[in-house]
Amino acid sequence: MPKYTSFSVSNSIKGNSNSSVFSTKNPIAMGILNVTEDSFFDGGQYINEEQIIARCKKMLEEGASIIDIGAQSSRPGATLIQADDELLKLLPIIKLLKTEIPEIIISIDTFWAKTASECIRAGAHIINDISAGEMDKNMFDTIAKLQVPYIMMHMKGTPQNMQKNPTYINVIAEVISYFDKKIALLKAKGVEQIIIDPGFGFGKTLAHNYQLLNALNQFNQFELPLLIGTSRKSMIYKLLNTKPQEALNGTSVTNTMALQKGASILRVHDVKEAMECIKITTFAKNNC
Repeated sequence: MPKYTSFSVSNSIKGNSNSSVFSTKNPIAMGILNVTEDSFFDGGQYINEEQIIARCKKMLEEGASIIDIGAQSSRPGATLIQADDELLKLLPIIKLLKTEIPEIIISIDTFWAKTASECIRAGAHIINDISAGEMDKNMFDTIAKLQVPYIMMHMKGTPQNMQKNPTYINVIAEVISYFDKKIALLKAKGVEQIIIDPGFGFGKTLAHNYQLLNALNQFNQFELPLLIGTSRKSMIYKLLNTKPQEALNGTSVTNTMALQKGASILRVHDVKEAMECIKITTFAKNNC
């Protein structure tokens, strides 16, 4: 069994002694806050301050341990946004949330090192990089300097081309090998607080996604927390011939499967339902 890590999340840029703590000893939920116009499910819904505060408070009340904020859509074919444009959106939101909800733990969804650095300086706690340092070669050195928890995801290609006929000889072996190399690079730079995400829907076919889901327990070999993001994705609604808006039940099914195979963090749009999955699977595990 993996030795799940308790992370002390501190703002090392400011050098203060105040820290926020979250643990993945038991599975937790990460609530999604998209402040983009073109996200595949909730684009344009959370733009003004009132909407943002209400959304975050609701997710926290429902049980989210972390709020993950993204200012750049990563859907297939999305338009690339540069770091300065990300920061124009993200920095005011971090300030707003830190003022209105001081206890909030904030993750920033970005692949730009500059965005990561400036957002941590502003009070964010975690960096969630869908490219695992591939989009910005300065990211690993930046994380080593910041010394904050780093979520790295596997993605084949970029959001602009990742779904153009992705191919693997063995998707499970290749993603595991990818993480093996990335983890070694990070640890060589002194980064220890690493979370891995196999990247459902990012350069994978429908079959690839379910092969990974079925083999998630193999990722426990890294003895690192495992983040899963299947929430309302096409791997669910295309299989069921529905739409993202109708994919909540399918999301709960995939979340439950992931939890049974060792997932530590569920990144979701629907926190209440994710927490129900966590409560049921945890109870069953502890009482069998």
